[in-house]
Amino acid sequence: MAGTVQSLRHVTSPVTGISTHRSGNRQFKPSHVIFSGNCSFGASISKSLVPRELRSFTGTIVIRNSINSDQGNGGPNQPGEKLGPFKFLVSAEPLLNFVSSNFLPLALIGGVALGLANPSLGCLAHTYHVSKVSAFGIFIISGLTLRSDEIGAAAEAWPVGLFGLASILLLTPFFSRVILQLHLQPQEFVTGLALFCCMPTTLSSGVALTRLAGGNSALALAMTVISNLLGILFVPFSISKLVAGGVGTSVPAGPLFKSLIVTLLIPLIIGKVFRESFKGVADFVDTNRKLLSNLNSLLLSLVPLIQVSRSRPLLLAVKPAVFLVAVVMGALLHLILLGFNALSIQILSSVSGGSKSVFAKKESATALLLVASQKTLPVLVAVVDQLGGVFGESGLLVLPCVAAHLNQIIMDSFFVSFWNKKEQSVSNAKVA
Repeated sequence: MAGTVQSLRHVTSPVTGISTHRSGNRQFKPSHVIFSGNCSFGASISKSLVPRELRSFTGTIVIRNSINSDQGNGGPNQPGEKLGPFKFLVSAEPLLNFVSSNFLPLALIGGVALGLANPSLGCLAHTYHVSKVSAFGIFIISGLTLRSDEIGAAAEAWPVGLFGLASILLLTPFFSRVILQLHLQPQEFVTGLALFCCMPTTLSSGVALTRLAGGNSALALAMTVISNLLGILFVPFSISKLVAGGVGTSVPAGPLFKSLIVTLLIPLIIGKVFRESFKGVADFVDTNRKLLSNLNSLLLSLVPLIQVSRSRPLLLAVKPAVFLVAVVMGALLHLILLGFNALSIQILSSVSGGSKSVFAKKESATALLLVASQKTLPVLVAVVDQLGGVFGESGLLVLPCVAAHLNQIIMDSFFVSFWNKKEQSVSNAKVA
């Protein structure tokens, strides 16, 4: 054999202190063997070249090839190739980074996919009112993460909040008139989206997304709570004048008001009280904001899981092409609302002081753009239930709104991820 071992010298590894052997023949230099974990040999090495006391060892092997090292620039002390689980983690690092930076949209898409694949899970969650528990948890987290200085910033941005309420309750409902000009069979799809325009903002996703985007979360909370409480008064008026053409409608004001108090105000207050009462809680929350953000995303992903699971039978009964048109209409509606509010922010900023205007502040503008451009689904479902078939089949009215509700959350989550990546790139460039 070309690499015949003529003599063996006893050598003790400087790294581990474990005895091994090295060939005395200059034509043959075996690999240095270092032990660092739990795994077996990851390279093809003849047993005759491995000392007997090492053959039964089952640790992770780090192999440093002396031949390649001597021939290269690094010499024999060059770091070796790590084999086993660590190498897998290194290769999976780009995937883990992608999941971490896009956790919310991936969680929402996962909720939709799980609802389509296994609707029984979402229906069981609906039976036990998990959606209310989810909203309760989201606002508990909002209260825990709400700093006192953010409340002050929200108070300073009261003109932004006031316009946000006007946009949610008075201005954006007028887009229902535009939607009613469209013709689609079944007509309930069009009417459902028109009703969707008249709703207040989302109960939880707008706040969660604002926080993820680094916006004024206290301002987002204020607009969410107030618009949903005032919506009990404004929604019947908007539907009657803009959609029904004078047909009287009613909203279950008492139960809806109680539900909003329980799922929005009470958990928000509880979270804030805990933060202010226990310094350790505040320190833990501030240190683990990324963890709480991911928990927020998981709670939010329960919304599409439950809604898709409940609507799956009706979804399968509708022609795919017709439903696809309704989905596109819902996506376009959200883009129109985003465009309208973005344009309004630019106009109000220019007429109220330019760059010094409260509308020009990134945190306030982000909260206004996200919260005022979204519409809530639970209030719509409660309203449709009370209408008693005035506008057609209830299921067909709700179905396009489920798609529009999911569209706006998923689209905005991608927008937020894009904004965060862009801001991170700018920060890295400044540091460099």
